[in-house]
Amino acid sequence: MSKVIMVQGTMSSAGKSFLTAGLCRVFHQDGFRAVPFKSQNMALNSFVTKEGLEMGRAQVMQAEAAGVEPISAMNPILLKPTSDTGSQVIVNGKSRGNMDARTYFAYKKSLMPEIRAAFRTLEENADIIVIEGAGSPAEINLKENDIVNMGLARAVNAPVLLVGDIDRGGVFAQLVGTLELLDPEERARVTGLVINKFRGDGSLLDSGVQFLTERTGVPTVGILPYLRVRLDDEDSLSARLTRRDRAAVDIAVIRLPHISNFTDFDAFDEVQGAGVRYVTHPTELGHPDLCILPGTKNTVGDLRWLWESGLADAVKVFSETGPVLGICGGYQMLGEEVSDPDHTEEGGKMPGLSLLPVRTVLQPEKTLRQSTAILAAAEGVFVPLAGTEVHGYEIHMGRTSWSGTPGAPFLRKKGADPDADASDGAVQGNVCGTYLHGLFDAGNLAWRVADLLARKKGITLDAAGSTDEKTFRQSQYDLLADCVRNHMDMAAVYAMLREASI
Repeated sequence: MSKVIMVQGTMSSAGKSFLTAGLCRVFHQDGFRAVPFKSQNMALNSFVTKEGLEMGRAQVMQAEAAGVEPISAMNPILLKPTSDTGSQVIVNGKSRGNMDARTYFAYKKSLMPEIRAAFRTLEENADIIVIEGAGSPAEINLKENDIVNMGLARAVNAPVLLVGDIDRGGVFAQLVGTLELLDPEERARVTGLVINKFRGDGSLLDSGVQFLTERTGVPTVGILPYLRVRLDDEDSLSARLTRRDRAAVDIAVIRLPHISNFTDFDAFDEVQGAGVRYVTHPTELGHPDLCILPGTKNTVGDLRWLWESGLADAVKVFSETGPVLGICGGYQMLGEEVSDPDHTEEGGKMPGLSLLPVRTVLQPEKTLRQSTAILAAAEGVFVPLAGTEVHGYEIHMGRTSWSGTPGAPFLRKKGADPDADASDGAVQGNVCGTYLHGLFDAGNLAWRVADLLARKKGITLDAAGSTDEKTFRQSQYDLLADCVRNHMDMAAVYAMLREASI
């Protein structure tokens, strides 16, 4: 029978995802088979597993930290916002359509059996299951029929670590207030408090920690320092989306209103001399070394915004002299037209930027698969990298086809069905597009692309920036584990583990 522990927070972004990953890494280092679990995740950053199922990137990150292959059972419900009031609902890796908030609130009651089944799948091979909650367990309007915080803790008999964010201020009010709003049975499940993102001398918190213990009766088992790690963010609240600084190699990403999978560009963070900034207005674009249109959860709506904001025209002008790359929804936008006859998103059609000779028809069935391909760029900035093997995954609801005579593809897939089109994307002049997410995670491709862009302007990048992305990520997981070991009472954490009883 698996042991279980749950990490909840006083608010979103308190640090639940990273603490869960850190605990998974510690347990893994100590010789246990640990796995992460989050029953319901809301995020636009997703991943496709080897079996072709969709799940949140945060649980993929946590699985990597635990040294296990990510599977969709680790995140049985994924909500991908399509608007301010609605989301696409992914259950066990497959879409069940779009729902508004009220409809989903009623529908989620029926999902508990599927959550239990996913949890049991993990129990078959796990020694320890580390569960991550969502938001705060004290959201009064969401507590009824809760399936992700205390409702789940009760269902699996999980003890709870409650994490507060001192960097935002008011951490004592966060922790005490959250406990005060819990029911007695829920409060009894909280067996340890964690103060996260602390900067300074920990002894200065002694009186506050004593107050917490006296006021709540719950021990503080960790004071974690503010740790700068570069790992997958869960959603578009990420601080990196506000970057405006320009590096020697300047990569500008259009920040679409429903931007998704912006983790595609994380690999550039470790390339010395390169920088990614996010653009929301034509005046911010300037003349970067590379302009990228990223993925989106609402291609039609974001394409309309692109035209209305003036950025579509700005990108078209830039493409006359500079390179443009579109990924997934961004690739679709670069074509001549995007139509949505089945109201997969919001219906209707929108003219694309007409920078690539393709047209896209959105369809209800989603394409989910991992792919290995060869870079086949016959023209444009990526020509020197032609022949490079790349790996990634596809998540899209649309079929893109040539609007006339087939042109030059961006990629040639390896191991593709011989009866299917083995090409992906398109290239025309300075513009290229692809459906492949995770393109720059393969080997040192991010450094090679940045180096290529740098050499065009007479700059040589430090070869030390060519660290393999996967190797770098492993070092970050070890950094997380070191932080947890050094600043948490792991003996107390191990003592808290309970047998699951789902």
